Amino acid sequence: MESPGAAGRSAVFVRQLPLPPPLITLLADHRWKHPGDDALKSTMPWFESPLDFLESTQAMTRESQALDRFADDPPSRDLFRVHRSSTLPHPSDLPWLDAEAAVLIAVNRNPGDDVAIALDYRTDRHNPRVIASDFWTDPHQCSWRTVTTTFSGFLIALNLQST
Repeated sequence: MESPGAAGRSAVFVRQLPLPPPLITLLADHRWKHPGDDALKSTMPWFESPLDFLESTQAMTRESQALDRFADDPPSRDLFRVHRSSTLPHPSDLPWLDAEAAVLIAVNRNPGDDVAIALDYRTDRHNPRVIASDFWTDPHQCSWRTVTTTFSGFLIALNLQST
């Protein structure tokens, strides 16, 4: 599933979705690291739980499997607002996450917090929107909110250079 990519890197897929080339570079160079709680707080002011960045494609694949479990279980689907677009008559958008068009890139540090940051490919297959869960605005139901409209914007907001 790999093909030549930008700057000599091969395309890398998680859940059959292509990771953005800057993320591939950061992962390969071991520079995809948590930027610090203060940087995240300034980018996502509503977000209250600590996160861990997923530092490998294997971890992203493993953690993203939870999206399938949530989408396939009606109570979890409604609580976490995760569905599959292939089961809907019309396209959806936020505050719902589409399990078939998302990859988790950061997850809760504390077990049981059930929070995450995801790439949302509904907007762009090569430079997806970055979204994060929000359980603080309404503690009875998750809403997915835009962090940045593109992954490249996320890197700029957190001062994470890929070159």
